[in-house]
Amino acid sequence: MSHFENRIWTPAPDAIGLPRSARQGGAYHVYIPDLLTARTFSIGGTEAADVADAERAIIELDRTATALVDTEALARLLLRAESVASSHIEGLQIGPRRLLKADAARRYGDEPRDITAAEVLANIDAMAYSIHAVSNGELITPALISETHRRLLAPTSLAIHGGETRTQQNWIGGSSYNPCSAAFIPPPWEMVDELLTDLCAFSNGDSLPAVAQAAIAHAQFETIHPFIDGNGRVGRALIHLIFRRRKLTTGVSPPVSLILATRARDYVAGLTATRYEGAPDSPKAREGLNLWLGEFAAACKRATADAAVFEERIRAIQDGWRSRLGSVRKHSVALRIIELLPGTPILTIAEAQKMTGASASSVNEAIQRLQVAEIIVPTVVGRKRKQVYQATDVVDAFVALERQLASPAADTLVEEPVRAVPART
Repeated sequence: MSHFENRIWTPAPDAIGLPRSARQGGAYHVYIPDLLTARTFSIGGTEAADVADAERAIIELDRTATALVDTEALARLLLRAESVASSHIEGLQIGPRRLLKADAARRYGDEPRDITAAEVLANIDAMAYSIHAVSNGELITPALISETHRRLLAPTSLAIHGGETRTQQNWIGGSSYNPCSAAFIPPPWEMVDELLTDLCAFSNGDSLPAVAQAAIAHAQFETIHPFIDGNGRVGRALIHLIFRRRKLTTGVSPPVSLILATRARDYVAGLTATRYEGAPDSPKAREGLNLWLGEFAAACKRATADAAVFEERIRAIQDGWRSRLGSVRKHSVALRIIELLPGTPILTIAEAQKMTGASASSVNEAIQRLQVAEIIVPTVVGRKRKQVYQATDVVDAFVALERQLASPAADTLVEEPVRAVPART
């Protein structure tokens, strides 16, 4: 049965010279959760309906998106949005414009000096890696989770700890020096490997609806907190691993983290509610589970609805581009570039040539036509001032998506954003 266990904190011998708070010991209480594979889950009727609605919405977005020529573009943009959002929750603030330019510069071999951009780009890389692995039929394993974490921390000062489960006690909130006043203290480090193995076994099952499974797995991961840093971002990536493994999504990752970031207080309250004491079938345990499932399902539905609106916005932008371009051959290079721009809104001539398979002269001619039609504009990125071309309409739409998702009402003109968002222009 889940329970809190009393422990005594003994200050490290080298704490001399630190503040008095760092040199104090005392009692603290670690949380020991039940194994997921040993539990039977009872989902309330209302929450089961919410979960079913969320699954239908995600499936419909994925189904309708696969019928569009810009599916891959939408998938890449939403993956960026999801990664930005997950980083927002961890306190890494970066606007879409800055991120897209840093991403473009990195593609051209100009690694960003912008530490925040580097960390968020690592988040995108880690999510893309893990989602690709599961999409190819791999199981969710501790090794896959560890590799995702390693990629996440690769550009940071904590890279040496990447992929390694913790070998010390960690905690959330309170003092930086000891866990005695912490808001929550995860299980002791010696239990992490067993709990992570159990979590993966649960994540590879199919006895629950995928949305409920993802919600429960994410909450358990956050409770285990298996790494010294980056737990939140890896835990939110796990949501999409389960969606992919269960074939709920095949290409599009709805930006659930953006909604969780907007509803941060409810998000934390939902996670906390899953940490019951006693039997897993107790009224309090069931109530906590259902509270979290309802919150998570609502976040999925909102994220999916906003992603669908964004998709329509991108399609309308492309239709407008085609109209402004005027009469061209059906399979012209300019039209092919228009199809590529939503996924790569900042690109070079060489990149356009590689992606379209066209000759350098054909691409140059197409780029000139797109500039005349004001579909792209020349700009520079990175320390090397690399010449690139930017589809400003797509970048602005990406900014608008983040602003929309940051508003509880899905409209910043109706209700102000609840967190920092990029300016419209």
